[in-house]
Amino acid sequence: MAAEDRRKGPSIEAVPDGDTKARLVCPECGYVEYRNPKIVVGAVCVWEDTFLLCRRAIPPRKGFWTMPAGFLELNETTAEGAKREALEEANARVEIDGLIGVYEIPHASMLYVIHKARLLAPDVAAGAESEAVAFFRWNEIPWDSLAFSSVGWAHRQFQAAAAPSLVVAPPGF
Repeated sequence: MAAEDRRKGPSIEAVPDGDTKARLVCPECGYVEYRNPKIVVGAVCVWEDTFLLCRRAIPPRKGFWTMPAGFLELNETTAEGAKREALEEANARVEIDGLIGVYEIPHASMLYVIHKARLLAPDVAAGAESEAVAFFRWNEIPWDSLAFSSVGWAHRQFQAAAAPSLVVAPPGF
């Protein structure tokens, strides 16, 4: 059997019936692959008057500081995902106290859902994706060394004690 005869799954781009966008479609069975944005969950984690940050050990932005955050897994709520990420990246056990907001990054097809979290104990340690973890008072946060604009936005929203909000990031965040 020739290689071209073994095609399986979505392999051509076409606009499916009843749709308005080009999608990957399987020419044999008609299956349509819908590509959806990635959902990132995270938390601004506090202990007393300090904020927990993780220095990234992986790209993108290796060596820069971030809050514990990562991709939402299947079958988990955004709060569960934020708790899991805090544990994975900083060995931090947290209680979620509410939603800070949603940070949209359309040009990267990402949606950040950021929560407020209270550490249950100050015992933290770098996880596999972190070079280091540290606590910073507000005036000590390394603003020029934050990995992503969403990190600064989330901390400013937390500090302002603002109601949950929605922000669309400009291109090149």
